[in-house]
Amino acid sequence: MSKVYKKILEAQLWNIANTLRGKMNADEFRDYILGFIFYKYLSEKMNIFADEILKQDNIKFRDITPRTEDGKEFIEAIKEEALEKLGYFLKPEELFTEVAKRGKGDNDDDVDKFDESKTNFILEDLQKILINIQLSTMGTESEEDYENLFEDMDLNSSKLGKTPESRNAIIAKVLTHLDKIDFKLSDINEVDVLGDAYEYLIGEFASGAGKKAGEFYTPQQVSTILAKLVTTGKQKLKSVYDPTCGSGSLLLRVAREVEDVSNFYGQEMNRTTYNLARMNMILHGVHYRQFDIKQDDTLEHPQHIDKQFEAIVANPPFSAQWSANPLFTSDDRFSQYGRLAPSSKADFAFVQHMIYHLADNGTMAIVLPLGALFRGGAEQHIRRYLIENKNFLDAVIGLPANIFYGTSIPTCILVFKRCRENPDDILFIDASGGDHYEKVKTQNVLRTKDIDLIIDTYRNRIETPKYSKKATLVEIAKKDYNLNIPRYVDTFEVEEIIDINAIANELKALDKEIKSTDETITKFCIELNISTPF
Repeated sequence: MSKVYKKILEAQLWNIANTLRGKMNADEFRDYILGFIFYKYLSEKMNIFADEILKQDNIKFRDITPRTEDGKEFIEAIKEEALEKLGYFLKPEELFTEVAKRGKGDNDDDVDKFDESKTNFILEDLQKILINIQLSTMGTESEEDYENLFEDMDLNSSKLGKTPESRNAIIAKVLTHLDKIDFKLSDINEVDVLGDAYEYLIGEFASGAGKKAGEFYTPQQVSTILAKLVTTGKQKLKSVYDPTCGSGSLLLRVAREVEDVSNFYGQEMNRTTYNLARMNMILHGVHYRQFDIKQDDTLEHPQHIDKQFEAIVANPPFSAQWSANPLFTSDDRFSQYGRLAPSSKADFAFVQHMIYHLADNGTMAIVLPLGALFRGGAEQHIRRYLIENKNFLDAVIGLPANIFYGTSIPTCILVFKRCRENPDDILFIDASGGDHYEKVKTQNVLRTKDIDLIIDTYRNRIETPKYSKKATLVEIAKKDYNLNIPRYVDTFEVEEIIDINAIANELKALDKEIKSTDETITKFCIELNISTPF
């Protein structure tokens, strides 16, 4: 049932997103539709939570009259428990379904026949409610998790409509659409369905956002590989960390590969994406005490500097610029290497940062552009130190080109461990070519069988001709710490030997045959008294 309902829910939510599509581009209407879904989620959670508390009094939360003495007492009692358990509070009149009904006005449920003149004006109330959700957390443990969470939803933006009336009408229509959908939050069997549908929407927005998509979303196929790599041999994780967490999808993907993750940590520089990550965590049922997502530049201003993590994953911006400030030579993350990553390419700065945070029993996996494997200068120096001095590099995995949104460059995954089970060699896997991926429209896609082959090869350290090879540290040193995969995995196909003399004889015979055919055609033409074509 979950799979069927998930497909239905995905289609319903995407159809609602299309209500706004004509007004603005993908990354703009993304913030509104995901924000409204999140507001509805918070409302339904609040309503279910409050109704459970009120069950013994035989009262429904939505039926409470806040202005009466009894009503005030009920509200205060519920608010206290909600802030402790849920991390936020909504009054009965602030619930999504109540606002949607007010906005719909005299319109019936058929949104295709929605009449702007019949709607009630709700924009001001709605904006206040979104602010009130944040204000309800002030002075509580969850304050930071809800701070400015809805700041990207400007309901007075001209992008929604030229006049307040037109903006109100489109918002009322969207809310009415959403109100008709049952998120089934009280059904334990459907608990992950809304989260999956939310992920689906984020992915759909990414596919339409072009280059900007890389800022907030890692394709699911790559997320799955990273998650499976860092959870190898683990059933539970104390912590997982993503220093460039985007929408948080990669962190959540790791959680799917194990029975339990105690704590999620992440950092994201982009404010809008940071808001999306926090929403994504909450909507997936991660308690506010279980996640710690920060907003700032990870390399310049790390926010978890005193922590180490059992699993670390990242898909940082490829070859991004960073300051490479000489002061960082005394930073514990970089000081021991003797060189900083170049200011024009922060790839290895992210590697160094992640290794600093890696626990002794941990595994980290990072996506990098292919050039990081063989570029010289400071990057070669850092590669050498990681292999020769630390011996942390466990595997190098080549991916196909054109699998990321907004860029077609080929990429790779580097896997690092502080304590390696196989310290004498590094495994190289070439999953970039052959029949190890499928072309779908304009993107290349890794299929389930392709992902399974990568993971099985890594976990069992299998050597397969033209696909994988274990290279000794001595061999890598002889190649001057150049990790370019074709230096280790030979994918050369021997071409069939061509017999020039045989081909020459074939051409001669063919020439005779053509000459004989021409003579026959000429003979027929003479008999028919028509001109020859030769």
